[in-house]
Formats: sequence, structure tokens, C-alpha cells
Amino acid sequence: MTGLLSRRRLLGTALAAASGAVLAGCADDRPAGGRTAVRFLGPETADTFRPVIQGFERAHPDLRVEYTPVPPAQLNDVLQLRLSAKDTAIDVYCVDQPRVPALTARGFLTDLRAVDGRARAAVTPEQYEISSWDGVLRCLPVWTSTQYLFYNADLLKKSGAAAPGADPADRWSWERILETGRRAMDRSGADYALLIEQTDAYYGIQPLAESLGGGPGITGDDMLTPAVTNRGWTEAMTWYGKLFADGLSPRGVSSFEMASLFTAGRAPFFVGGPWNLGAFASLKDFAWGTAPQPRFERGRAVTPTDSWSWGVNPHSGRADAALRFMEYASLTTEGSLATVAASPLIPSHRGAFDRYAADLDRTATRSTEGVAAIMRHELAETAVSRPRSIGYTQFETVMGSAFSDIRNGSPVRPRLAKASAELVRTWERLR
Repeated sequence: MTGLLSRRRLLGTALAAASGAVLAGCADDRPAGGRTAVRFLGPETADTFRPVIQGFERAHPDLRVEYTPVPPAQLNDVLQLRLSAKDTAIDVYCVDQPRVPALTARGFLTDLRAVDGRARAAVTPEQYEISSWDGVLRCLPVWTSTQYLFYNADLLKKSGAAAPGADPADRWSWERILETGRRAMDRSGADYALLIEQTDAYYGIQPLAESLGGGPGITGDDMLTPAVTNRGWTEAMTWYGKLFADGLSPRGVSSFEMASLFTAGRAPFFVGGPWNLGAFASLKDFAWGTAPQPRFERGRAVTPTDSWSWGVNPHSGRADAALRFMEYASLTTEGSLATVAASPLIPSHRGAFDRYAADLDRTATRSTEGVAAIMRHELAETAVSRPRSIGYTQFETVMGSAFSDIRNGSPVRPRLAKASAELVRTWERLR
């Protein structure tokens, strides 16, 4: 079966080739055809945003949007460099939601109180909160997220194992996943028991620690005190390290390659995001299904969430036009649906979300039956946002390095202690 590159790796490959040319083209500030240009920077391919850009330009014939794609791994560095330099050639940019506090503290986001009432009415409460800081709306939410457990139906059938169901009330445990995965390795020829798409990424690891009561890893009144050495974190990271030490998940394989291993029949289980739904459905000879993300037997169900908001550059000379574009994409049903027309991400807008979920139900196949119900349940009942801290950027970097080391054999307790000490030193500069 043909391998499938992950969405992020595809983005990085495509954007690395395209971004230089697009960035060079954005230097011309003159209006085209009498229309004012809104300069937009983000981590997605041009195809992803084409529907929302075209819809906005039809609704606002006096404006046009110039989109500059940046590879996801480079976006934060590019924003840091250009916004610190007070670059006026960016009007709107994509904001990784847990970075809202840090971007606000650096003066990189515009106060959006002018549209606060509309935003509260249009988007979900959770998405409004994650896009605000210190009681002020700082950006407009566009997408949210969740994760699913995907399974290879053929591997499970060959091993004589039942497939997990779609009802969250019957959610499988991580322990049962590994037991069944080992059986598939023994009887079906699978190489691994479980693949985790967000390997070494806090987004994917946070639910493990939270499920065992470890919390988000940051505490304190100012949210600048690390809390990654407690029992919950230690137990979760011990489980994570053993997953790779026992050969149940592969070392030496990046997160971006996990989806291709799954669709190649190398493992019966894969934990990943909704962006995989369309990609998996396009594979004609691949029998798969969807279930809720597992939890630990003695833990609670926790799933990751949050995604991207859009913000206005305070140094933009076209703030009004920029806000009109953001309002269309975030605060109207038509615009919000256009943001997900080319990619199966989850809209933050209430009306768009309802129509998106209804469409998932309407078009459900045997593989995707129940995905809308799972999505609704997880976002309402089990979703936990990443911690809100001006130090989140450093936290994500430090912990990502610790996760990688633990996956590759570093002892858990001393490695978490090292990460904690590093965060203490790093955050002193932010106090």
C-alpha cells in the first residue's frame, strides 16, 4: 500500500519550496486594480486558504488578500523576527492559540475589544477564552481540534481481536490498546502495537499526564512554576518511555511519518487528528475505523484541543481591512465554513461547527461512522487546553526535548528533573 505523508510534513515540503518566492512578491505594497491588499501570513498551503480568500474578495470587492505561506516549523521564528522589527508588511497572521499570552506580552497582538461582543456570540466559549488574555480579546479563533483513535480493521480481524467502538462510554484504555496491539504483532504480522502522531509534541503528550492527575505541567499564580516531576507526570512518562523501549512504537521515526506507517499496515492503532479523515478515506484498499482516544485504566479521559486563531499586527497600516478579513473568516458562518472547505479541520464558529458536524454525519461511511458524535463529546467533556502562560513557548521547547530523550531511553525521573530546572532558569527572565 502506498505510504501517506502526514499533513504537517506535506505542508513543510510544499511551503519550503514556495515561501521564498511568495515572500519576495509581497514587497510590492501598491494596490492592484484599485483594491487594497491585506497581507496574510500562515503555516498552511495556499490551497487551504483559497476558498476563504476567494469568498472574502467576492464579498469585499474593494479588498484583496495576499497570502504568504511559511513552513510550520519556521512560523514562530519568522513571526518573532518580523514583528520584533515592527514589519509593516504583515497585516494578519496565524496565531498558535497557547502562544496568545506570550505574543500579547511582547506587544505583537492588537486589542480587539471593538468586536468582543460579536466574537462572544459567534464562537464557542472555550475558543473565545483561548483567544483572549488578561480579560481582553487579542485574536479571533478560526479552528479548534481533537484527536481520534484510528484502527486497522484488517489487522484486528486477522488477529482475532474485536475493534473498539465509537461510543465514548465504551472508550478503551491504553492498557487494552497495548494488549490488543501486541496480539496483532504476534498474529497479524504488525511491526508495532501503537503509533502516536504527535510524538514528542506537548499537544499529544499532555493528555497522558493529565489522565493520571499530573496536571498541565505549569502552576503558580503567574503560571511560571514548572510542575513536571509529580507522580502523574512520572508515571505517564514511564509508560511513554516503555512504549518505545519495548518496541511497541518505533524509535527513529518522526511524528510526520507515523500516518504513513499506519496506512502501510505496520500497526493496528494510530492516534491522530481529524485532518487524517480525508486522507485515509482516499485510500481505496485500506480498511479502517475510528474510536475515541484512550485513557489510562485508573485515569480520567482527557483529549487535546485548541488550534489556530488569527491576529492583527499592531504595526500594520491596514488594521481596518485586516479586521474585516478576520471577521469574515471567524465570525460569519459562510467564512468559517470556507476555512475548512479544503481541509477537514474543525471550525470555531458555532453555526459553522453545527453544519460541519451535520455534514460529517450525512457523509459518514463505515470507517467514519460516529466521528461527529466523538468530536462533539470530546470537545464538550474531555478537552483540556494547553496551559495559559507567557512562558509557554519556552515550556513547549524544553519539554519537547525531554520527551524525545525519554523516548530514546533517558531515565524518566532525572530527565524530568533536568527539564524542571531548565524551566526555572529560563522563566526567571520573564518574572
